Amino acid sequence: MLMAYASIAAFFLVAAGFMIGSLLLGKLIRPNNPYAEKLETYECGEAPVGQAWFNFNPRFYIIALIYIVFDVEIAFIYPIAAVFRRWVDQGHGVYALLEVLVFVAILMLGLVYVWVKGDLEWIRSIKGDPRGIPNLVSKTAPALPPPMAIPAVAASARPITQEG
Repeated sequence: MLMAYASIAAFFLVAAGFMIGSLLLGKLIRPNNPYAEKLETYECGEAPVGQAWFNFNPRFYIIALIYIVFDVEIAFIYPIAAVFRRWVDQGHGVYALLEVLVFVAILMLGLVYVWVKGDLEWIRSIKGDPRGIPNLVSKTAPALPPPMAIPAVAASARPITQEG
């Protein structure tokens, strides 16, 4: 009985030997000359600016998690769609349809909850802000100067003449 697994064990040993041998051969052959510039963090060819440890806005994670949840749900619906025709032929079509509708209704309930909670808004207003508008300062667009207002007095003033 154990001889049936001998070929699997042999392949496992050959694979492990190949991995360990490749790593050891690479360590012996490659040059090892570290210097300060070589040990810097590599960021797409750009010199790093500031510390690498900073806080990300949690909205990135929330949007990513919501995407993953709704994307994975397609993996649960696809098998039902693949066998739906057979279930209809067997007389279970209404049951399968109700099952899918309940599943989609639960997903829609989750979507409505996330929407009402405001987690789908990329730019949120600050709570307690009486204006109710997002408190934003653009870091990419240059600030525009305020428009020049022409005072009413200056527009109706008479031209200045020199007496003399």
